[in-house]
Amino acid sequence: MSKNKEKISLLVNYPLNRQYPIPPIKNKNEFIKRFEEVFDNNLITMISNSKVKKDWSQVGWRGIMLLNGEIWLDYDGKLIATNYQSASEQSKQKKIINLDRTILNSSLRDFLSPICVLETSKYRIRIDEMKDGGYRYASWKIQQSMAEKPEMIVLNGKVEFHGSGGNHTYIFNSEDYSYECDIVELGEDENSPPAVLRVKKGEKILLNQNAKIK
Repeated sequence: MSKNKEKISLLVNYPLNRQYPIPPIKNKNEFIKRFEEVFDNNLITMISNSKVKKDWSQVGWRGIMLLNGEIWLDYDGKLIATNYQSASEQSKQKKIINLDRTILNSSLRDFLSPICVLETSKYRIRIDEMKDGGYRYASWKIQQSMAEKPEMIVLNGKVEFHGSGGNHTYIFNSEDYSYECDIVELGEDENSPPAVLRVKKGEKILLNQNAKIK
């Protein structure tokens, strides 16, 4: 694989999401600047040594993936996702997480790793992986900051994955209520939201709102 950053930057469907809390690559200029963070020598070698018939496979409407989803292309040949993380990005992620702890409300600073922050028109939701392997849900009204005490905390959440495209749902139960956060890595079409917050009481849906991933 050539390191022609300019040429490759034209073959990317932006924004190119990175593992949270690393910010996404929003445009061509950012991609060129951060190229080595994503495409280190290991990933370049993996792509260069791959065989089309053996290592690349079509996955329905989701696109074409390399091996176990390290790289995803759409059917026009544009890069839509990379699930591979270089050592450089791992180091960058650790630094951002350490800073994140210092500005988060003190009641939430004990976690293994942050998963995502979602924003609907009304609520801000933070999901963290805990040291026991479960997940924690914390919510605020949208006008509040995460330095404030959350209005709600629900522990012992779980995650369910949907196929090989990366789509998954975090599920949290509290008494008769459930709080479900769909993460849409590969949507059905270009209008698919990046995330959805759904609140249910039993089987009745009380709230269903599209969300942005911050």
